[in-house]
Amino acid sequence: MEIRGHLDLLLLSVLDNAGPVHGYAVITALRDSSGGAFDLPEGTVYPALQRLERAGLVASRWDETAARRRRVYELTDDGRRARAAKKQEWRGFVVGVQAVIGGLA
Repeated sequence: MEIRGHLDLLLLSVLDNAGPVHGYAVITALRDSSGGAFDLPEGTVYPALQRLERAGLVASRWDETAARRRRVYELTDDGRRARAAKKQEWRGFVVGVQAVIGGLA
């Protein structure tokens, strides 16, 4: 399934729902919550998380409480606002597509 252009919304949504989590947990949550439709490789997710962090939408820190040190990601306030805006944009896109192609059935 093609996710180009929608990865940011998906990752921001996972982080909003899951709270502070490490990168592999983001990948797992995305796969599980999509019923396996979005089973993305680390090489797609980690660069996107880093890009979102550079944009100020995601913050990260090192967590050393587990057996090995892991980077934990969470939404910033700007990330929550961006997620809401992207979600509204997505809804408008879905309505437009459904108007052109018909209902989901």
